[in-house]
Order: sequence, then C-alpha cells, then structure tokens
Amino acid sequence: MIRQNRRVRLFAMGLSALAGYVDAVGFMALGGFFVSFMSGNTTRMAVGLVDHAAAASRAGGLIALFVAGVVLGSLVGRTARRPKVGVLLTVSGLLGAGACAGALGHPLIAAAGMALAMGAENAVFARDGDVQIGLTYMTGTLVKMGQRLAGALLGDPAWDWWPYALLWAGLAGGAVIGAFAYAAIGLATLWIAAGAAFLAALFAWWFDEP
Repeated sequence: MIRQNRRVRLFAMGLSALAGYVDAVGFMALGGFFVSFMSGNTTRMAVGLVDHAAAASRAGGLIALFVAGVVLGSLVGRTARRPKVGVLLTVSGLLGAGACAGALGHPLIAAAGMALAMGAENAVFARDGDVQIGLTYMTGTLVKMGQRLAGALLGDPAWDWWPYALLWAGLAGGAVIGAFAYAAIGLATLWIAAGAAFLAALFAWWFDEP
C-alpha cells in the first residue's frame, strides 16, 4: 500500500468506503450478519453451531457466497482486457441485482447479491492471482498500520502508517453513510452502491492501464 501512488491510494479508499457502505446495509438488513466481514460470520457460524442452528446456516451461506464472489471476480480479472474495469462492472451488476431483489421483496436474495459483490470487489487490486490491497476487511490493514507506527517510533519514516489509516477510514466512513442510507430508504440504497461501482469502473477505464 505504501508503495502505491496517491491516485491508487485514494481509489482504494473510495472502494473501501463502498465496501463499508454495503456491509452496513447488509448488517442492518440481515439483523447482525455481514456481507463482507467473513471473520465475523465465521464466529457467528461457530457459535450458532452450539446454540442457534439457523444463525449458523445463514452465516455459513454468506461465507460460501463471498468465496463464490471472490472466484467470480478473480476469473473476470484474469480474463478481461481491463481487469479492474471488468471486476467493477461485475460488482455493479451484482449490486444492481441485489437492489432489484430488494425492490421485489426478497431481502435474502438481495443479501446474496451483496455478498457476491463484496467477494468480487477484492479482485480489483489483484496481481498474479494474489490480492495486493484488501478492500473489504481491515484486520490486516490495522496490523500493518500498527507495525508502521512502531517503526516510526524507532526512527523509520514517520508517515508510512497513514495510507493504512486512510483505507480503514474509508471503510468506517462508508459504513456510517450506508447505515444512514438504509435507515432512510431501506434496500433501495443498493442502487446508490451499484451506481458508485459503475462510476468506479469508468474511473478505472480512463485512468488505469489495460
């Protein structure tokens, strides 16, 4: 992350904000389950296996959908002429499908679209099959931020932690906006997310290499 230029960092922050936005919408729509934070769903699944089978099933289903989204995004990214554009158009389409499902009164299908989209989004910054910048999960980002802060205290560059803080702030800020939007208009807010992903694809088309 610290080796990326400013435009890439800001682009990653915006996409992380989109992930936070969608995750907040999914969390509120599903009553405490996540569409991008699979560590949380893993804990929900494990605890549910002990005392709440239905919760375990829902969490497990979301994990499977997220992984399927990663597979889909990776396939698109590795076969498209412009990988970032292809992945982001896929994300936009999945979120649009989720918005349609929500409008038709099928929140679980909408959640499936969200989980698939969030899995796929992680392929935006993939290279040689590996993710270079994680967009929908922040544990590793916060660890790296803490490591850079420790390095700064020991004489390393003073601001190497800042890009990681921005990425986390993007996710947190997007989640706040998503929560307000869901409280105001429900799952219709997914149209905004789909539009944002489409605009991100246009940005990638104009500013990213083939």
